Amino acid sequence: MNHVGHAAQLGFPVVDGELTVGGLPVSLLAARVGRTPFYAYDRRLIDERVALLRRVLPAGIELHYAIKANPMPAVVDFLAPRVDGMDVASGAELRIALDAGVSPVEISFAGPGKSDEELQQAVASGVLLNVESMREIKALEAASVRLGRPARVAVRVNPGFELKSSGMKMGGGPKPFGIDAEAVPAALDAIGRYGLSFEGFHIFCGSQNLHHEAICDTQTQAMELAVRLAVNAPAPVKRLNLGGGFGIPYFPGDKPLDLDPIGEHLKQIVDVSRANLPEARLVLELGRYLVGEAGVYVARVVDRKVSRGEVFLVTDGGLHHHLAASGNFGQVIRKNYPVAIGTRASETQQEVLSVVGPLCTPLDVIADRMALPAAEPGDLVVVFQSGAYGLTASPVGFLSHPAPLEVLV
Repeated sequence: MNHVGHAAQLGFPVVDGELTVGGLPVSLLAARVGRTPFYAYDRRLIDERVALLRRVLPAGIELHYAIKANPMPAVVDFLAPRVDGMDVASGAELRIALDAGVSPVEISFAGPGKSDEELQQAVASGVLLNVESMREIKALEAASVRLGRPARVAVRVNPGFELKSSGMKMGGGPKPFGIDAEAVPAALDAIGRYGLSFEGFHIFCGSQNLHHEAICDTQTQAMELAVRLAVNAPAPVKRLNLGGGFGIPYFPGDKPLDLDPIGEHLKQIVDVSRANLPEARLVLELGRYLVGEAGVYVARVVDRKVSRGEVFLVTDGGLHHHLAASGNFGQVIRKNYPVAIGTRASETQQEVLSVVGPLCTPLDVIADRMALPAAEPGDLVVVFQSGAYGLTASPVGFLSHPAPLEVLV
């Protein structure tokens, strides 16, 4: 039988038989952190990813970090001077971005259910609000009058097309995100009548896509849609957020996204924008692609059990810390994340085993029947591709076990 493996995890070298994170052997890092489980994010890998994008993206394309991917303050602080702006999805994320010193001019706020308090917070802060309903537009009129300053707004558009082959589709068809494209002219009219400060459009169609052809096609359609909608805008378009969607390889058979064709295609998008929306700044909003591959989740084996011929490594971490790796965060058919025994990284002799957590539920599985080195209590299990949608996307309070720590190394 042909077994297709995971993409190689080249960012974490093996030294003297042990996986290293941020240049430190994982056992030493665990001692430095103080306890397991924990998340560790490698600043070198984040730097390298930003540098790669800067090399590939043409002039005229700005790079924004979507904080929802990983809102750890140290990560946001690290990225703030390296990107052109930040995108937030809650009032708490907005405070993190402002605390990191990001200029309010370069912060945008999206999300389909912004509270009146969050809308007021955003207006008071001077950030750009991606409005997603007529209710938000009306509430922003009141907030603008109350605070004595017009809200900066862009319209988040739910287009008639989608990002094909994406892990999560956030545009096309009936969606809770944004304003349907056919209803945008009415929204633009209201923005003008209410005296809000219109700045542009936000067209985010999907995430976690590994197919450059689909991403390029969606970018073309987004630009064409923005040009059509701009005819009804109360002011020239100053900013066009083309979304993101750049994926990373998680599962066996996944291949890394080919950036070069996207970079070449974006040169054409820039040319179209300069001809049709001459005042517009073009933004790519990326989260997972910037930090996902730079992070690992580390748990310690506390027990080794054999049940009717199958081996189970029981660790002190699990789905309550890393829901995505357990397969319970949107997977239809469960697939294993790349996993290693960090303290036995050079061992070639392997056995088929499962890695499970301490929770009293059969859903608490980190690796299901994977070929890994034989491990014992005290060994460290490392889950790769854990820099995005890890801790804050997980039910940390489930069964009341301790929360994991986070470090940037």
